[in-house]
Amino acid sequence: MELQQEVHPSRYAIRRAVIALRRPGVRPRTRSPLRLSLVEREEISRGLVAGLSLRAIAAQLGRSPSTISREVRANGGASRYRAHRSETRALRLARRPKPAKLAINVALRKILEAKLQLRWSPQQISGWLKLTYPDEPEMRVSHESIYLSLFVQSRGALRKELTHYLRTGRAHRRPTGLSVNNGQGQLRGVVHISERPAAAEDRAVPGHWESQCCCQAA
Repeated sequence: MELQQEVHPSRYAIRRAVIALRRPGVRPRTRSPLRLSLVEREEISRGLVAGLSLRAIAAQLGRSPSTISREVRANGGASRYRAHRSETRALRLARRPKPAKLAINVALRKILEAKLQLRWSPQQISGWLKLTYPDEPEMRVSHESIYLSLFVQSRGALRKELTHYLRTGRAHRRPTGLSVNNGQGQLRGVVHISERPAAAEDRAVPGHWESQCCCQAA
């Protein structure tokens, strides 16, 4: 005779199982219609081999010429463009979350640290990088990205002590456009309309009523 043992799971185990069943599945990744597809990239590659202009390729695909121009320029130019290599690059760049540029580019990070120690402002550093590395986008960064790396801990690729080299000397930065309410320009001691005296209801006293006076010159 076989003995059957009943299993009595706890209510917490049952609750976890029910929550797992209710949890929605992972949605498949979908491509935005604004992004080029692999088929379109293959058409671009064939058009370049055939000697078609970028404008002609864009007309065939129903895309803007600037979109095709950016695609070809970002992937080696007309002579080096390959559809599958461009598709692989696009999928890699679309991954989220993306690692910060300063976290993976050691050379760029060392340049920024050196310039900050010379008390260059992030705006000066960003402008200098554009002039020094015009054909190397991986060696350029905006001044806002520099500030984020310094002040936001989750993006802290730069050493936080470098904030002492900033001209302002601040350890924190307030986002642009954030206003601080210091009480200036505000009315004080305002009485709400629901608290007005009863004499204002009958408008017997001048000042409790409004009128329009039209004066015509003789």
